Amino acid sequence: MVSEKAGQYQVDTPLPKEMDSITAARRIVRRALAECGYRGHHEDVLLVVSELVTNALVHGDGPPCLRLRGSAVRVRVEVSDDGERLPEPREPGPSNGWGLHVVRLLSIGWGITPADGDKGGKVVWCELAPRLAPLQARAFDG
Repeated sequence: MVSEKAGQYQVDTPLPKEMDSITAARRIVRRALAECGYRGHHEDVLLVVSELVTNALVHGDGPPCLRLRGSAVRVRVEVSDDGERLPEPREPGPSNGWGLHVVRLLSIGWGITPADGDKGGKVVWCELAPRLAPLQARAFDG
């Protein structure tokens, strides 16, 4: 489900429990970011979406669900699954993957909350915002 409201954008969509869901989620989010005019790096959001959906598919239970809330200045990504096991940050690298390390680096905040409803599960979420560019030093001619 997709809806727009006063410069904001939201997506709520279940994803199949298959690896092709990563590509589908990226496509959905790419469109949402363009339509809401998000001013940050779209590729950062897409990478975080890839990592969260991958983690839900590989380590979670049941099909994941993608939720995105966005505006021009802030995006919240949530991926839920039915699993009770919480993600564990590991030392990033080729053998352990980069997942939550990448999420931590690119987001302004992230966490894990219980899923709504009676069936249990969890929601792994993060928020991103455009980075401020450093001010350029100017020479003073005086």
